[in-house]
Amino acid sequence: MPLYFKDWDLVVPGELLAEGNYKLGSNVYKEDGRIYSNVVGILKLTRGTINVVPLSGPYIPKVGDLVIGEVIDVTASSYVVDIRAPHVAFLHASEASTKPINPHEEDLRKLYDVGDMIVAKVIAFDRAFNPSLTCKERGLGKITRGRIIAIPAVKVPRLIGRRKSMITMIKSETGCEIVVGQNGYIWVVGKTPEDEDLVAEAIKKIVEEAHVTGLTARIMKMLKDKKRRQP
Repeated sequence: MPLYFKDWDLVVPGELLAEGNYKLGSNVYKEDGRIYSNVVGILKLTRGTINVVPLSGPYIPKVGDLVIGEVIDVTASSYVVDIRAPHVAFLHASEASTKPINPHEEDLRKLYDVGDMIVAKVIAFDRAFNPSLTCKERGLGKITRGRIIAIPAVKVPRLIGRRKSMITMIKSETGCEIVVGQNGYIWVVGKTPEDEDLVAEAIKKIVEEAHVTGLTARIMKMLKDKKRRQP
């Protein structure tokens, strides 16, 4: 079955990607046994499924996504969270913490307040309704240290890399803890502000050069060079 591009190759709308019995993923279509791209993006082949990751566009939630969002309102029974999607998300009191919360007896603002950034997971989403979140799992909840970096959500797969190669390498080279939200918010905690600066610089380069091959090796070289020049 002919495949005319490699993983991470840049493709454009209407470009012929492959022929044969490949499965159709996102942002592709099939005509007369031939598979074409719908968007400008990066080709990804996963277990016989052809996808094109777009280089622009909004974040569309999926159940199971890890996201980072900002609390923008607190109601009587839930938190309203901006997750950079077309619609705001809701974090109900029953899903806000591993400890039970009674919104009739407790002030929800003691846990999260307007302006707080949180790590959460999407547990329900239908295009007819707002996304629902949970913070009941380990590692989820309020962000109290480090920094948040914002990138286009469509560039997240490139930041993570094939088999998590890119993000694993950045963590190793900088010693930083990095949490990647599928909505394009990245939470970085380093031992020093300089380490966090290195991560921010690497992420900026990845966003700018997402379509270029050999990017992981260049990012590694950049980080090693920068670290050698640090006092």
